[in-house]
Amino acid sequence: MKWNKILFILMLMSGTLISISSYSWFSMWMGLELNLLSFIPLMNENTPKSSEASLKYFIIQALSSMFVLFSILMTSMMSENLSILETPLSMILSSALMTKLGAAPFHFWFPEIIEGLNWINSLILLTWQKIAPFILLSYNFMEINFLWLIIFLSMLTSGVMIWNQVSLKKIMVYSSINHMGWMLSILFFSQILWMNYFLIYSFMSFILILTFKKFKIYSIQDTLNFMNFSKLSKLFFFLNFFSLGGLPPFLGFFPKWMILKILLKENFIFLPLFMVILTLLTLYVYIQLCIQSLILNYEEKKNIFYSAKSLILSNLTFFNIFGLMIFLLILNFA
Repeated sequence: MKWNKILFILMLMSGTLISISSYSWFSMWMGLELNLLSFIPLMNENTPKSSEASLKYFIIQALSSMFVLFSILMTSMMSENLSILETPLSMILSSALMTKLGAAPFHFWFPEIIEGLNWINSLILLTWQKIAPFILLSYNFMEINFLWLIIFLSMLTSGVMIWNQVSLKKIMVYSSINHMGWMLSILFFSQILWMNYFLIYSFMSFILILTFKKFKIYSIQDTLNFMNFSKLSKLFFFLNFFSLGGLPPFLGFFPKWMILKILLKENFIFLPLFMVILTLLTLYVYIQLCIQSLILNYEEKKNIFYSAKSLILSNLTFFNIFGLMIFLLILNFA
């Protein structure tokens, strides 16, 4: 890795840390801008697609930052204590932060931009770049009906748009939008549970994207490369998708289970029901992809997850698949 990339990565992390640790909205905005300006050079790899993606990303994020700054400045003029929480500008600020996240219906830029990125930059965009906007949203009061609308649209959009997608990057994007709906539903009830959900989601995305990068998989058609490997290797590969979709008894089911418990405890009935139903739409795509691959007969050659070079990847995959059962066993004997 070149030294300049290391510098930009450190600046990227610093911008996020400044945003989430500041007490001033101006400092939070400055952290967002530092994060943006350090990610643009990482995105640009001197290829037409990456240059186009970095330009689009800069324009969208700059417009969002403009509305964030507008909300802060207008509130400072209207109020002495700079309390955005009690003003109508809270809706503008929330919408701008939702655009930075890529939550529906502000997701229009997300699928197109990620197509121009490599897998590592895609992982950063899907995980690290969401931390600061989520934390800032938790500081900002959001009208409850607007929040439910964003959650419903995010899960509905992801469930419908993920169908008939052939690009795995776009599948990961719509899966991310679906997970954003879950994370938004718990953000204002329990930040600890939100943090646990985000860490587990980032871990699952890391494993899948590491696999995609290692075996140069970019589309569903590329998954046919796995047809020459053993059925056990293919099964482990697609079980990672099941964990990402939240299918029990895999690790991805654990945070969804806890969120459903809290929402039901808060007497929300229809919201968890809609969330489960709409999540099944994305899960169906994963199951269909797995079944189509496993039933095809190809000459089996080797087991990729037990090769020496894939030892770390195989261990992470094992934990992703059996992590929930391991946690439950530890809790029972604790």
